[in-house]
Amino acid sequence: MQKRVLVVEDSQVIQRLIEVCLRPAGLDVEMRADGPSGLEAALDLQPDLVILDVGLPGMDGWEVLAALRSDPRGADLKVMVLTAHAQEEIRRRADSIGADAFLTKPFRPNDLREMAMSLVGPNVMSRN
Repeated sequence: MQKRVLVVEDSQVIQRLIEVCLRPAGLDVEMRADGPSGLEAALDLQPDLVILDVGLPGMDGWEVLAALRSDPRGADLKVMVLTAHAQEEIRRRADSIGADAFLTKPFRPNDLREMAMSLVGPNVMSRN
């Protein structure tokens, strides 16, 4: 089965860029544009990877990540934090809340694809 990636990102341009990067790699990509719907989808869909923007409407990415990590259904989900802020304190915050990876915008498409593939793993069975 295809591995599923949930992208929680409010910019349609970034959503499309991520989709164009990941679909050719054989990944099924689902999109959500705000924190509450992203959290609900992550818990319901149990994707192989969540790509989570920090600056989201309704509930920011930090709140979504903390909620995932505090819920047994989300505690083990792989999460890549995506942000325009490259400061070291932002990276440390992502690590402290439980992010598995951190990528700053703008990013190179190959970097995103390689990071995503390393997180979903070639030998990992899809959760669905």
